[in-house]
Amino acid sequence: MKKHLLIICCIVLLWSCKNKTQQDDNTILIDELVTFVINDFPKAHNFDDDIFISGDFEGWSGGQEQFKLKKENNQYVITIPKYKKNISYKFTKGNWETVECEPNGNPKENRTYSFSKLKDTVVISILNWTDKRQQNKPSTATSNVQVFAENFEIPQLNRKRRISIYLPPNYSTSKESYPVLYIQDGQNVFDVSTSYSGEWEVDETLNKMYDESGFGLIVVAVDHGGEKRLNEYSPWNNDKYGKGEGKLYLDFLVNILKPEIDKRFRTKLDSQNTVVMGSSMGGLFAHYAAIDRPDVFGKAGVFSPSFWYADSVFKLPTVTSNLKDSRFYYVAGEKEGSNVAQLMNKMVGLIKANGFSENRIHNKIVENGTHSESFWKTEFQSAISWLFNIEEQ
Repeated sequence: MKKHLLIICCIVLLWSCKNKTQQDDNTILIDELVTFVINDFPKAHNFDDDIFISGDFEGWSGGQEQFKLKKENNQYVITIPKYKKNISYKFTKGNWETVECEPNGNPKENRTYSFSKLKDTVVISILNWTDKRQQNKPSTATSNVQVFAENFEIPQLNRKRRISIYLPPNYSTSKESYPVLYIQDGQNVFDVSTSYSGEWEVDETLNKMYDESGFGLIVVAVDHGGEKRLNEYSPWNNDKYGKGEGKLYLDFLVNILKPEIDKRFRTKLDSQNTVVMGSSMGGLFAHYAAIDRPDVFGKAGVFSPSFWYADSVFKLPTVTSNLKDSRFYYVAGEKEGSNVAQLMNKMVGLIKANGFSENRIHNKIVENGTHSESFWKTEFQSAISWLFNIEEQ
């Protein structure tokens, strides 16, 4: 009897210790907080405006109600817990058209923060706000970029979207047909006047590549859906961000937009001459599209993919014969938050383990790379060169 009682006492003691440890761990997680205080603003700042923090920890939404700062005596304050050890973020007035920027109106690099204290305070100065009502930025798009449609219908989603197109320098003087790149977040592809965080300079880069090697490429840039961006670029649901609409968006690209582009322009129709590309959530979508529809997209440029968005992204089917000719270019920076590089490496390892040929997949981690357009534009030429076997100059 005493022996049984001793055993019961030991079990109770062990359970109590375990429970206390869990409580202590939870306390530590709750106490790992950072408070951002904005107390310095541009002269023209209107204190009636709301300010939001947006970053990789909440899907770069541009502004969610739960991340709206509180106004306290001509300053704005918000405290957030440790979602990830390292986060990237910016401040907006509720959307990407009103994101903070440099004093001259140029895009500002993402801010970063690393959790290293239980409770921390960061004082912020806002140098300027992007405001399309005040913007008079000249367009930086080259002459071979045009707006294909201001309000192109997406019947699958009951929405409309602006679509821009880049044509090679010799398009009007030749009878050639060209490969086509479909790229996401079209606002940031060609033109600083439409971008909210800088542009990729895709048109300038491709013009230079044409001058150096004669390589011509048509680019179709589809604007993202603003507050619907996360939903449109993910085929998987997310408890926090809602229903995934990526399957419907992919159906639009494949069955509505691509046939229209092929009808209107001299395009090479086969999958080996059709590329899908994007960054962040757009990178997640490009990865998904190329694996789900290799009969359409035989090449993919996957920049800083948001593989953190859903666990289902790692539940890949075994690589089948219809993927044997596909080519994937993955790239991320070491200085990105949300374990972007680590999760990308995990995905590449999974794909290879499922039978994908190593010489048809390129995986690159850049030492000083950040989650930004300024990083992605420096990698664009390398991605296109590798995908099409073009020797870089």
